[in-house]
Amino acid sequence: MTTLSGGSNPDDYWRRPGTGDDAVADQPPAPATTNPASGYAGPPPSVPPPSGWRPPVHLQPAPPRRLPPQDMADLDVAEQRSQRVTYGFGVAAGVVLVVVVCLLCSRILF
Repeated sequence: MTTLSGGSNPDDYWRRPGTGDDAVADQPPAPATTNPASGYAGPPPSVPPPSGWRPPVHLQPAPPRRLPPQDMADLDVAEQRSQRVTYGFGVAAGVVLVVVVCLLCSRILF
């Protein structure tokens, strides 16, 4: 980033470069006053669709089926079993990591 030197105004960095005319250097250029003859006239007018414009529906979908009832006690037992398996893998991974750390520390000390 370029830093300003001296007693310059901090906004001088963001000003447009001069065009050679010092009297109008701080003013933006004047907008064009001519309007093109082939300008955008806007979107075309819309006409509402006629009644009955949708295609006829011949097939009706089947009503939704009933889901089988859930056995909440069996779901709880399955969730507890999976939780025990997850904790078992976590404990086994923790034991392996502790053994590896102990082996690495013993190699450093001895």
